[in-house]
Amino acid sequence: MKLPRLAVTLGDPAGIGPEIVLKALAGFASRSETLRERLPPCKMTVIGSRSILEDTYTRLSQDNASLAEPDAIDLIEIETEPVTPGLGTPATGAASFAYLSEAIDRTLAGQFDAIVTAPIAKSLWHAAGHDYPGQTERLAEGAGVDRFGMMFAARSPHTGWTLRTLLATTHIPLTDVPKSLTPERLTRKLDLLVESLQRDFGIASPHIAISGLNPHSGEAGKLGREEVDVLQPWLDRERQNRPTVKLQGFVPPDTLWVNPGRAWFEDATASVADGYLALYHDQGLIPVKLMAFDLAVNTTIGLPFVRTSPDHGTAFDIAGQGIARATSTVAAIELAIELASRRMG
Repeated sequence: MKLPRLAVTLGDPAGIGPEIVLKALAGFASRSETLRERLPPCKMTVIGSRSILEDTYTRLSQDNASLAEPDAIDLIEIETEPVTPGLGTPATGAASFAYLSEAIDRTLAGQFDAIVTAPIAKSLWHAAGHDYPGQTERLAEGAGVDRFGMMFAARSPHTGWTLRTLLATTHIPLTDVPKSLTPERLTRKLDLLVESLQRDFGIASPHIAISGLNPHSGEAGKLGREEVDVLQPWLDRERQNRPTVKLQGFVPPDTLWVNPGRAWFEDATASVADGYLALYHDQGLIPVKLMAFDLAVNTTIGLPFVRTSPDHGTAFDIAGQGIARATSTVAAIELAIELASRRMG
């Protein structure tokens, strides 16, 4: 059986990336029998600097942390200047950009099936002369796609239920959200969500819940006209065009997450959707982080390959201290294996 091949980037080398990668690889090597049964083995290659991994290992192994030994890691070396943990610079921003670019090039060349990215600092990319909103946009550019989205997925440790949330808009001011929710944008995002649920998660006829924008979803126009004038006509057309997809909406934002919360903490049989479409950043990510802060995974959908990432930042304030948690990185590796394996058939 062909094993999925994962490229794991170090992210910003001055952040917690090197630490969580070493911890995640050690944790994955000692995964439970249940996890071994659920996921096939894989081949993992780190893209980054061996000297930085060695420095991290030397510093943190004294604290009895469970770390993968750098010499045992399959690594593609990218020459990197020495760094000070916690001190991000334009040079560390340039290094993290180089790690990702190498991963993209090698994946498109057929060397890898998936990319798992450790966190980067957008401001340091900009300081290094790379003007991208984030890794997602660099991945899309490298892959030559203009249809892509940020889905956040997490498996509950309490019930085993999987939460999947896609954002219709991402890093824009709140005042720009209503005018950005055009029928064209919403259709593109819904296309991506349906395609991902079917191809990546094997759900042939998905149920998708869509959030309203205004309190009480506008209450028939009394609390905002967006649902009445734009959103509901769009949804009516989508229901006609997608007879095999159940589209539930527009669910008032304050009640949308009640059943997912029950499914996450108490009962996996609670009435939930297969995927959730949130209309703006915090509407989707506050509940995701509340339920699954250390377990959520950001996966870029719409790419010709799988990409996952832990759902947190570089944490410069704790870098090099040995206290960073790798649970989200482990979850990102697990999801990358699951999705890549399904795509490989």
